[in-house]
Amino acid sequence: MERASDARAGPKHEVFIIDSAQVPHGEDDSIEREILQDCARVQLLRLNSEEEFAPYYHRADAIILWHHIQLTGVIMGKLTRTRLIVRNGVGYDNVDIAAAGAAGIAVANIPDYGTEEVADHALTLTLTPLRHIKPLMSDVARGNWEWRVVAGCRRIRGLTLGVVGCGRIGTATCLRAKAFGFTVWFYDPYLPPGYEKAIGTQRASSLERLLADSDVVSIHVPLNEETRHMIGPRELARMKKSAYLVNTARGPVVSFEALLEALSQDRIAGAGLDVLEDEPNGAEVLQRLPNCVVTPHSAFYSQESLIEMRSKSATLVRDALVDGRYGNIVNQPSALSEGRRKPQVDLSFEVS
Repeated sequence: MERASDARAGPKHEVFIIDSAQVPHGEDDSIEREILQDCARVQLLRLNSEEEFAPYYHRADAIILWHHIQLTGVIMGKLTRTRLIVRNGVGYDNVDIAAAGAAGIAVANIPDYGTEEVADHALTLTLTPLRHIKPLMSDVARGNWEWRVVAGCRRIRGLTLGVVGCGRIGTATCLRAKAFGFTVWFYDPYLPPGYEKAIGTQRASSLERLLADSDVVSIHVPLNEETRHMIGPRELARMKKSAYLVNTARGPVVSFEALLEALSQDRIAGAGLDVLEDEPNGAEVLQRLPNCVVTPHSAFYSQESLIEMRSKSATLVRDALVDGRYGNIVNQPSALSEGRRKPQVDLSFEVS
């Protein structure tokens, strides 16, 4: 554990921000402190595992959690004061939401903070391999100046981009892709009929159809039991040999071994990846492939998006502690134990 900010006398509530000691995100807790200063003491902890949170189990009224630390069912029953866990981000696969719900703890996420950034990044990872940017840059770095390195590059207008999962980010990606001239399809069984008309795209009746017909497949689904290894050997085999796979969602949605084999054997044309199944493991071998572009789980980031995410997380905590209002809830918390107020929540949420 790296540090905890000095606790201050005054507010009765305690809020802990849990970040990774190995892959830290927030530099400090100034944004959260400003929003919560009159209702809670805020402490930033940088930990290696959830076990290191043990000294604070019985003190936390709310937790703001970054991505790399897991909160499993092992500790949920020990969080006797905790009303709310806010995942700083869209995905919440590092929280056992069922165990939290059984313990009466609401779990929330921030589904809309980085919509623009991730959609922009998805298009960047689409255009980079399509325009052969990586081999062109490598050739220039070797001292050459030869445009023919781009031989085989195809015109983007008229290619088909297939979006898997058309929530907020998937929709934003569809709209951006249309501006570049792609013919855009999406597959999402959770959206109502007619959504394709609202955004001016086509809708695939199955994932298999989308994979077979797309020149680029862009993944925009949450990680859960339904989507883990959604893209494996069989799915990759359905794609065109000339097609590209883009993933800015969650690494385990795509089987690493299956993708590496498909790329190495030229079964698909290439990939643009911001996430890996066991990141950062595997990045080095993928980066050596000329048909693969890898970025370090950075699609979410801009200066503005980070401030927005942290502000919204702290505001969710404040609303819960001060007013008993719980927003963006992704689980179904049972009746809370003594000392907690039962959340008044809207349990509907969008798959994105």
